Amino acid sequence: MAASMAKPVLKFIKYWLPVVIYAIVIFCFSSVPGENIPGLFLYQDVVFHVIEYAVFAFLISRALKAYNQKMHYRLRFLWVIALVLAYALSDELHQYFVIGRTASFLDVFYDGLGASIMSAFYR
Repeated sequence: MAASMAKPVLKFIKYWLPVVIYAIVIFCFSSVPGENIPGLFLYQDVVFHVIEYAVFAFLISRALKAYNQKMHYRLRFLWVIALVLAYALSDELHQYFVIGRTASFLDVFYDGLGASIMSAFYR
């Protein structure tokens, strides 16, 4: 009985725990006050949003694929985009309350762009 319980737990740890941890990392980065964010290069905000959410989309897609290998690619793509956009919206709402940060639908667009690019390549 214990061995049969261990498999789902290990599967969760391998596939969904990275998603949860990464979501926490995004939340922590979003909690940094605006004046503490260094300006490294032009359009860094766009680049970081696209990359950050491309990685998030990869982790979600990987987890969905592991739990339902028969799910059609297009359906998984839609689920990934929906989950990423829902989290991106909640992240922007969170940033609205952080000193020196603002909420921006343009950032949500870039988050969705990163998720779409990754999802298009990860089958």
